[in-house]
Amino acid sequence: MPIKLKMCATALALYLITSAITNAASADVVAVVSAKSSVTSLTAYQLTDIFLGRSARFPDGTKAIPCDLAEDSPLRNEFYTNLIGKSQAQIKSHWSKLIFTGRGQPPREVATAEKAKQLVAENPNVICYIDRSQIDKSVTVLFPL
Repeated sequence: MPIKLKMCATALALYLITSAITNAASADVVAVVSAKSSVTSLTAYQLTDIFLGRSARFPDGTKAIPCDLAEDSPLRNEFYTNLIGKSQAQIKSHWSKLIFTGRGQPPREVATAEKAKQLVAENPNVICYIDRSQIDKSVTVLFPL
């Protein structure tokens, strides 16, 4: 086998292994509300508006209280990257502008997805995101990312 062909085969093998590892490490993030909530689904646009502070209400008019995971959470990074296409630095900049101008406050922050799920389950107005593996009868999936 010629050296160039061996190098290409090796590079392809490394790419496939890296892709498999990356996909395996990637969480399946979903936006959730309490099972007690009257809201059963949202569009990506509606979800974006709630998490960027452009809307404080669900489509049915009830109050929406967004909840974020800690800044260093991989789920948080995946949520904003997949939903909005922005990095954590860009999201932080967005909120800095709103706070400085007095036009909004960022979502409440919780330390873990377990705490977020508990908060969501207890309050039908809270919306957050968790890994799909954490779904149970206490929450309703509004939007898969």
